[in-house]
Amino acid sequence: MAEASVQTGNDRAFYVFNALLSAAALSFLTYILVIRRGGEAGSWDLRFLPAVNASLNSLASVFLVSGYLAIRRGNIRLHKFCMISALAASTLFLVSYLTYHHVHGDTKYVGEGILRGVYFFILISHILLSAVLFPMALTVVYFVVRQRFDRHKRLARIAFPIWVYVSVTGVVIFFMLRGSPPAVP
Repeated sequence: MAEASVQTGNDRAFYVFNALLSAAALSFLTYILVIRRGGEAGSWDLRFLPAVNASLNSLASVFLVSGYLAIRRGNIRLHKFCMISALAASTLFLVSYLTYHHVHGDTKYVGEGILRGVYFFILISHILLSAVLFPMALTVVYFVVRQRFDRHKRLARIAFPIWVYVSVTGVVIFFMLRGSPPAVP
């Protein structure tokens, strides 16, 4: 009984921490993209970072799918390696993404027609799901650390497809931004 009470207290502390960290990350991102809109780039030229970000998203996707296949085959060790690697790639992506947008601001899509609608559908779904994914991924990791594998498995079944979608659509968005024709004056 006492152990369950301690566990519940630890869970509560984690959920509060997770909520605060998630809110802080979302607030910082909103500040950079909506309020601040990039800054004085000065001598910093970080235009190479979107390609790095797309590569990190691709890498995260590969690790996610590999980790999923590994656990389906019962290879817990490989699953753990792949999922930690996916988390590391996604974390590096987030740091790189925030750094780029802090310096250069937002990148505008200049394409027209049906592709514009497709782009914004993908972008909006990507943004909304990534906002949900961040606290969800932290919780999945928390359950592993606490060795509560039943809860880990249950939540991972929801988080996994969202994480793959967010990672893959991040790459799609990169290529759509780079491949969109310039706006006609």
